[in-house]
Amino acid sequence: MSASANPLAYPLALCASAVFAVAALLEHRSAGQMPDAQGLAPRQLAAFVRATLRHPWWLAGMACSTVGFALHALALHTSALSVVQPLLVCSVLFALPLNHWLLNEPITVVELGWSAALVTGLAGFLITGTAGVPASHEAADKGPAMAAGLLAVVVVGSLAVTARRRGRGAAATMLGTATGIAYALTATLIKACSNVLGHGPAALLGSWQLYTLLVTGAVGLLLNQLSFQAGPLVSSLAAITVVDPLLAVLLGVVIYDENLRHTPLAIACEFVFLALLAVAATALTRLQQSPAAA
Repeated sequence: MSASANPLAYPLALCASAVFAVAALLEHRSAGQMPDAQGLAPRQLAAFVRATLRHPWWLAGMACSTVGFALHALALHTSALSVVQPLLVCSVLFALPLNHWLLNEPITVVELGWSAALVTGLAGFLITGTAGVPASHEAADKGPAMAAGLLAVVVVGSLAVTARRRGRGAAATMLGTATGIAYALTATLIKACSNVLGHGPAALLGSWQLYTLLVTGAVGLLLNQLSFQAGPLVSSLAAITVVDPLLAVLLGVVIYDENLRHTPLAIACEFVFLALLAVAATALTRLQQSPAAA
């Protein structure tokens, strides 16, 4: 499979991003009504999970997420991680304005500008680096995959523990970062499962990839809700939006041998777009924490 997208991957991924945006809004509204779990104590987490599983907003969000997951899986089956994950960044374009509308809050020109800059930086960086560059092969490299998984567990655990001692905005950003890592791993595993499914349903049911996917997906959902409860939607969503596709592209390079373009001009453009993305994400977080943007 080439890193270049099957044309079907574009509408599938864009539709998935729209559905995920609606799911994020519903799940964020649910998280704000749940028992506080920011201390991450076992009792707190258990109460949080029990209340969440019964909450109508979360259930509606999960229904949307299920549709988005199916569209996402189909997109990943037809194309590479480095193509599909960047397209999902479009969810921020749907989610942030919708959130302002639902809360009856005005969205400012500055917020729109920085949102556009964030998407431009991310999309530009990924398109410059990956568009039209073929992958060497489809099979996952087991060694790098295991190393990446272990490193992700350490980083996600560290972020979750550190977030307990931070303020609302910082905690939401850190938990959003952890969520983005979990989602990037989930996307990698979805692609792996779709490859295994090519050998038949029995092969998938007997594979470690499927059960690792279920665990990783569950952890991602929990972190997602905790990040939404921790602070403003834009803080967590900006972190998820940045980390998920960037890490997914890195995992695609390491695990699936998806190549980044490395001519001098391409490298320069990648750095420029990456800097724009980082500045825009930081600006959005600060704007949401300021009274003017509240």
